[in-house]
Amino acid sequence: MEKQNLSRRRFIGTGVLAAAGMALASKASFANSIFADGKPNSMINGVQVGVITYSFRSMPGSAEQLLQYCKDCNINAIEMMGDAAEAYAGAPKWDSSTDFAAKMADWRLNASMDKFIELRKMYNDAGVKIYAWKPNALGAKNTDAEINYAFNAGKALGCNHVTVELPEDDEQTQRLGDKAAEHQMYVGYHAHTQATPTLWDTALRQSDYNAINLDIGHYVAGTSTSPIDFILKNSDRIVSMHIKDRKFHDGTNMPWGQGDTPIKEVLALMKRKKYKFPATIELEYKIPEGSDAVKEVIKCREYAQNALSIA
Repeated sequence: MEKQNLSRRRFIGTGVLAAAGMALASKASFANSIFADGKPNSMINGVQVGVITYSFRSMPGSAEQLLQYCKDCNINAIEMMGDAAEAYAGAPKWDSSTDFAAKMADWRLNASMDKFIELRKMYNDAGVKIYAWKPNALGAKNTDAEINYAFNAGKALGCNHVTVELPEDDEQTQRLGDKAAEHQMYVGYHAHTQATPTLWDTALRQSDYNAINLDIGHYVAGTSTSPIDFILKNSDRIVSMHIKDRKFHDGTNMPWGQGDTPIKEVLALMKRKKYKFPATIELEYKIPEGSDAVKEVIKCREYAQNALSIA
């Protein structure tokens, strides 16, 4: 995942976005949709398709707004970035005039889990499950108390794993693996184009609770090979998988179907093998003129729907 873009554009109204989304999606895509029972559904032929809330980074990003985007996209499962959940729970707002990291560490030390539980209920009542959480609290510079907080908040949100960029330091993966074991909750390590078939081996050996948050687009761009063999070998250690399309040889992010990433083949494999880990839409290609993140996520969901319908 590229560095998070914190810019925000004015949201023009969920009704307009929903209507635009409907124009883009086929009748089949919405056959069991929000219009059937009032709740979204992206469990497609046994494969749980989800979305990481990073995909909506170009739009206003409160917890309530993110939930509406999920409903507009007909997606019922997400990986939530840490900022929206922490803002909902009352975290301090960014202040460049202070040591913000220390301020956040102090807040996390005393943060109640009640608001995280409330957030989980709000999403669950709308038919959306939060299966993973990516807080900015699992780094080498974060205290043990912050790491404990991250796991506790993840549990309060209903997640079975937290996600983090794979540290270069083996001591940190050991540290996180030990904490994950204490909390009986997985930590899924995300990699970019440094990915290789053996990149996660040390972390996986260190703890049964160290796991893989595979990004098939980054894997393809970094290795210039298909991720199918890697998935087959490591399926029991993958807790979630980001879906995007990139070109070989550190190539750019592309609209789905225009790069070298075998998205259809990966989804067919998930369906055939009955893998339970979610396929997480991550929107990283450039949003076309006149479109927006919701419309593009709808296109990605539609692509997955079509792939899983013929797989």
